[in-house]
Amino acid sequence: MPTFPTQFPVEPRIGRIKGFKAAGIHAGYKKDGALDFALIYSETPCVTAGVFTTNLVKAAPVLVDMERLRANSTGIRAVVVNTRCANACTGQQGIDNALMMARWTAERLGIREDEVLVMSTGVIGTQLNMDIIRRGIDLAADALADDETAWANAAAAIMTTDTRPKAASVKPDNAAYAIGGIAKGAGMIAPNMATMLGLVVTDAQIDDPHAAHALLTKAAAVSFNCISVDGDTSTNDTLLLLANGASGEAPQYNPFSEMLRDVCLRLAVEIVRDGEGATKFIELVVMGAGGGERAIANTIATSPLVKTAFYGSDPNWGRIVAAAGRAGVEVDPMQMRLWIAPWDEAEGELLLFENGAPTAYDEARAVGIMAGANIRVRLECGRGTGSATVYTCDLSHDYVSINGHYRT
Repeated sequence: MPTFPTQFPVEPRIGRIKGFKAAGIHAGYKKDGALDFALIYSETPCVTAGVFTTNLVKAAPVLVDMERLRANSTGIRAVVVNTRCANACTGQQGIDNALMMARWTAERLGIREDEVLVMSTGVIGTQLNMDIIRRGIDLAADALADDETAWANAAAAIMTTDTRPKAASVKPDNAAYAIGGIAKGAGMIAPNMATMLGLVVTDAQIDDPHAAHALLTKAAAVSFNCISVDGDTSTNDTLLLLANGASGEAPQYNPFSEMLRDVCLRLAVEIVRDGEGATKFIELVVMGAGGGERAIANTIATSPLVKTAFYGSDPNWGRIVAAAGRAGVEVDPMQMRLWIAPWDEAEGELLLFENGAPTAYDEARAVGIMAGANIRVRLECGRGTGSATVYTCDLSHDYVSINGHYRT
């Protein structure tokens, strides 16, 4: 299992976070009886920040939440989530249904309608089944609890093609507050608010919504915006941060920022590791590209030819170099050097390409590295000291099968 440069120990679960309750239940969207509806509730109003999809085709819940946070970023109390229906490209009825979803939740919890945010994930172009939504709200409200099981159920209830729930939390010994988050995503993941839904909560006291937004944006920049499964950016991508202050402790900016980053990074990496049909996890580091490191990394990470080479355990370095050359960044192949390595780097890096040509590398060792489940790739472009890291996965037959029959 890969490890990451986190400053704090990150747990793959959420325990009690003061003032928050969670629930995940079966409302009726998933025919196999699996959990398919989640509710997160805070006993007190939360300072809330959100980062949303950059796709110009935005789902109804995204539009509703963006507007709601513009008007009320200091009083959010609940987030309600359904699966199997994205409520995207559904016109005014979709907006009305998202608002009704929030209104029913507010009525059931005894709070104001503008204190509820909504999330949806699933098939684009279908309307919400409001009977299922109403039933889900009632059942979830009854199931709210503040323990680890409740959070685990919520994480499971927001999954679509995910094969496992994703949760993470941090609580340092010297702090009264904790941070915990859940996320879903396996396909339609690109490094620009990668179909992901993410919800992070903390009982730390953050009074300024602008500070909360800055913290969340900074964390997303090195986590959810650094992952790619297939290069597609969803209509529904949403990442929320809710801070209710129940711990009574106002955190120092830098330690809290690092904790938030660590939680988001763990969730983001787990999304890539659970990519649809994925068999390989790849960390891709691009260095010295004169400020174009991220553009090159994204181009390599989303290249079907690169990703299929990883699937086939083929050390086809030419595909990586060629992708770097079409990223729209000035590069000189004579200055480029390319290494691959197993994740633990026990054998060290293997140099495949430099001075504009392949090296006399050991092909068998290269194939062995590419056959591993966790691989590091490093591309040095020879122009400056900049660096960017992107996490991606391979592209397999199963990805095509999953998405070729997504609706049918």
